[in-house]
Amino acid sequence: MTASLFRIVIATAGIAGLLALRAAAAEGGFTPPPAGRILKTLKAGHPRLLIDADTAGRVRKLTERDAVAAAAYKSVKAQAGRILKQPPSKYEIPDGKRLLRVSRRVKDRVRVLAFVHRMEGGRRYVERVWQELEAAAKFKDWNPSHFLDTAEMTHAFAIGYDWLYDEWTDARRRTLREAMIRHGLTPAMRLYKAQRGWVKGHNNWNQVCNGGIGMGALAIADEQPETAAAVLHAALASLPRAMSLYAPDGAGAEGVTYWDYGARYNILLMASLATALGTDFGLSEIDGFKQSGNYQIYMSGAGRMSFNFADCGLRRVSAPMHFWMGRRYKTPHYSWYRYSSLRSQGGGSGGVLDLLWFDDSAKGFDPAALPRDKHFRKVDCASMRSSWGDPNALALGIQAGSNHNLRMHRHLDLGSFILEADGVRWAADSGSDHETYMRHKHRNPRWYYYRIRAEGHNTLVINPTREADQDPAAAAPITRFESSPTRTVAVVDLTAAYAKHGARRVHRTFEMADRSAVTIADEVQAAKPADVWWFMHTEAAVKLGADRRVATLTRGGKKLTATIQAPAAGTFEVLPAEPMPTSPKPQKQAGNRGRRKLAVHLRDVRDVKLVVRFHPSRTR
Repeated sequence: MTASLFRIVIATAGIAGLLALRAAAAEGGFTPPPAGRILKTLKAGHPRLLIDADTAGRVRKLTERDAVAAAAYKSVKAQAGRILKQPPSKYEIPDGKRLLRVSRRVKDRVRVLAFVHRMEGGRRYVERVWQELEAAAKFKDWNPSHFLDTAEMTHAFAIGYDWLYDEWTDARRRTLREAMIRHGLTPAMRLYKAQRGWVKGHNNWNQVCNGGIGMGALAIADEQPETAAAVLHAALASLPRAMSLYAPDGAGAEGVTYWDYGARYNILLMASLATALGTDFGLSEIDGFKQSGNYQIYMSGAGRMSFNFADCGLRRVSAPMHFWMGRRYKTPHYSWYRYSSLRSQGGGSGGVLDLLWFDDSAKGFDPAALPRDKHFRKVDCASMRSSWGDPNALALGIQAGSNHNLRMHRHLDLGSFILEADGVRWAADSGSDHETYMRHKHRNPRWYYYRIRAEGHNTLVINPTREADQDPAAAAPITRFESSPTRTVAVVDLTAAYAKHGARRVHRTFEMADRSAVTIADEVQAAKPADVWWFMHTEAAVKLGADRRVATLTRGGKKLTATIQAPAAGTFEVLPAEPMPTSPKPQKQAGNRGRRKLAVHLRDVRDVKLVVRFHPSRTR
């Protein structure tokens, strides 16, 4: 798009568009600077995104003094060597909707190759980056209908253009610039003008799309200043919508792995603004964001495996952003968390961003100084643990909040929990289901799928039918959270989740006593006699006692005992992890091989208290 045409697009946004931008920014208490002032402090020349001319020297010294950094660079260089042997990416939308896998491949390849070139020189890395970017520049589009694809590809081009600027001919620079404007910035500006989609959203799309597009604008800001200023102004106005949700405690509304995705691009843009302009205009000071480095730390188990509620992946969590946040916010335990995670794996899992933001200043931090329990308000999730730093610690994750939750990645999992002890995840989340990402093909509601329904989680089901087994619009607040050295309690009000199922009052209380046992007490009051099911999914072997009021779970030589303390008529049974007879059964959905569920079924109850106590054989 030419500068004159860009002026027309901007102008047509009119007063309504400007007011919408201001309203968006106001959500985070942040006011973006006027477009005409944004580039006043633009750094001359390149590189200016994330790095400068001295970065390679700093990283070399880093790898000489720190074994974790050295291992990370060795891994990055090996990755670059493998990429050299691979063909350039092709335009592929295998699921009929997303180019995202291609965009991410291009991004990863460009970042790694360009970084290794800056460290070591050599034309082979430069030429392989060109092959990758030239091929993507010729794509018919970057799939703006699924704008994450467009944003991540724009990010890839921004890095390739900026980090290797001095290696490109004028013709190659023009090719890269024009591709970024045509396939990235122009479709983004249409959405900014219309104030729709991710521009107005509060989820990870807002952060990823603004982050990727904003970096593209910074990359070409000296050659296309009017275009860049307009895009950056719109991005700075839009981002506070998503960032405002972190307040007051830093929780991500979409779970720990989606925090990684959204915060990654948020920080990539803020870090690039700082290196390119010397300021992020106060964006990083939006309330709640600086606290969000705690979110993965607390919403993971003793071995740092994610409490994978909703659509989050089950993996060890920590991120390069913890290094950046540790320095930026002068919060040592953020940097400790990332450094200790890399060190525990020999450093080989580290990447380019780890090396750019590396911070080993807190590697001696003692995590015993951290509170052991945390309630993230507003989002309403929580965790409790017996200790930090012990892989055998007792740890409990609790899911409350809102089933609606930005409408994208939430399950019907209010009241669900994840329980670990002695290095074993005893109560496990079923995980996400790929088919819920394929609604453009099958058109089924998310709650058709077992892994999304309440029955697929560690919570209650009341009067099951074919319909959603929790109200998809319900919210369940944590109404009480108390933490002391010997006792921690969280109470979740689940009444709204089950009101449509005949419940008048449903409360679930989690208690960790003496940091050695967990008790879950459910109080259910129904309008008329009801069927109440209690479920807990596990990969452990389960043996029931003679009276079926005690269940012994064993795995890997470890043991957990579950005991029904009330009501007197309650008994355990072991069921397959599969839909109930009354539930929908879509033809294609994820299986749960290797999992089973411990269940309690109470029939024809109107006012009941169900109490289950969990005690591991050994805790430290």
